[in-house]
Amino acid sequence: MNTFLKRIIVLLFFVAIGVFTYSYFNDGLQKPKSPKKTVSFKVDDLKLEVFYNRPSKRNRQIFGALVPYDKVWRTGANEATTFETNKALKIGNDSIQAGKYTLWTIPNDTVWHVIFNKKQYEWGVNNETLEPMREPAFDAINITVPVHKINGIVEQFTIAFDNSTDNLALTMAWDDVKIEVPLK
Repeated sequence: MNTFLKRIIVLLFFVAIGVFTYSYFNDGLQKPKSPKKTVSFKVDDLKLEVFYNRPSKRNRQIFGALVPYDKVWRTGANEATTFETNKALKIGNDSIQAGKYTLWTIPNDTVWHVIFNKKQYEWGVNNETLEPMREPAFDAINITVPVHKINGIVEQFTIAFDNSTDNLALTMAWDDVKIEVPLK
């Protein structure tokens, strides 16, 4: 092989290494727009855990726009949000057994329907239709909770457990809205 071809091959090799390195570090250094979050709660022998992705407001109108009213929402971004309990729980007037559930919501301006679904889904929406993956036949609980308007703005969608008054609740807050799902 002549010297010119060898130099071209070496040059292309180093260009490929440079492109790969730039791509790897550029993607690795960018902060994700909807970072993953796991929230845990433990008291006595009860263990609860929620895994979800946290989208940001970023100067957008959220409820009634980005998250439409009266339509199923994956309750976060990207993967389906999961809720796991090691004990049976009473949620409102209904109960769920120990296990892992996907968590779906149907937001409205005055109430939200919070749905605990028995099926595990890899992703929150169908990539072709952009419709939520939830299958209603697997719903374990569908509870309606009131919307509370809050002072200030919650920039990133946040799920938490609140046991500050000895009344355990699963809370969700984003923008100027907060809901509380009673757990016993």
